[in-house]
Amino acid sequence: MVILSRLLDPNEREVKRHLAVTEAVNALEPELEELDDAGLRARSDELRKRAQEGEDLDALLIEAFALCREASRRAIGLRHFDVQLVGGIVLHQGKIAEMKTGEGKTLVASLALFLNALAGKGVHLVTVNDYLARRDAGWMAPIYHLLGMSVGINVGTAGTFVYDPEFLDETHPDSRLQHLRPASKKEAYSADITYATNSELAFDYLRDNMARDLTQCAQRDLNYAIVDEVDSILIDELAPRTSSPASRKSRPRSTTSTRAGRAGCPRARTTRSTSSTSPHRSPRRASPRWSAGPGSRTSTTSRT
Repeated sequence: MVILSRLLDPNEREVKRHLAVTEAVNALEPELEELDDAGLRARSDELRKRAQEGEDLDALLIEAFALCREASRRAIGLRHFDVQLVGGIVLHQGKIAEMKTGEGKTLVASLALFLNALAGKGVHLVTVNDYLARRDAGWMAPIYHLLGMSVGINVGTAGTFVYDPEFLDETHPDSRLQHLRPASKKEAYSADITYATNSELAFDYLRDNMARDLTQCAQRDLNYAIVDEVDSILIDELAPRTSSPASRKSRPRSTTSTRAGRAGCPRARTTRSTSSTSPHRSPRRASPRWSAGPGSRTSTTSRT
């Protein structure tokens, strides 16, 4: 009976399909191991060029994952297991990945983040608190740096940073956080990969919507995001705000949607004419697709 249920389980079938992709990733490992760091960076730059010229990211997935795994092995001493590669594929596809504590959610996220950052449009890792955002960024940043990508961290009260291996804060007891150089919000958001808390992203979005000039805006257009602890961010924290009587009276029901709308500074970026009666209101941008990423029980990804 157990065997039959597993055969009929669509999740099992999908995992097996992804495991076939991991075999192709594994086949590239001996070749990449022979390259020096400069050669690995050159392969990454080649992928970036192909992605920015419009090649489908799905076509780049195998090589991108192989590069990220090799960079991780060299930079932080961690090699992605095959099941973690499967998790990365799931996140890239914009689906929920359910992982238990200790199964390597942070490492799994690096695969999908690197792949989706190749197009040069920016990606985000959204998590629930300042410490996790800084820790995960500082921990994974050497991987991205080896592959030629910049990393920003936006955590509000704790500060805004970019990863800089030349910067050293010896006063910090955690070595993973010693290379986070203070920076402006705009610099952090302009990085290839930005780690941030959900609350700070939301407030920056609101602040950018009130900006009257492009120079006052910090965020860039929405492209792709992984939401860590998605059950906490999109359910636990959202529910009290959308289910209270005061919220129902003051907000339309559509505020419970998990899809993001416009990004960055819509007023300053809008160049098309509009029939709006407000000179500062811009037409709605296409909403990115929200799904799920490397969180605890659930996480989510979004892509426009």
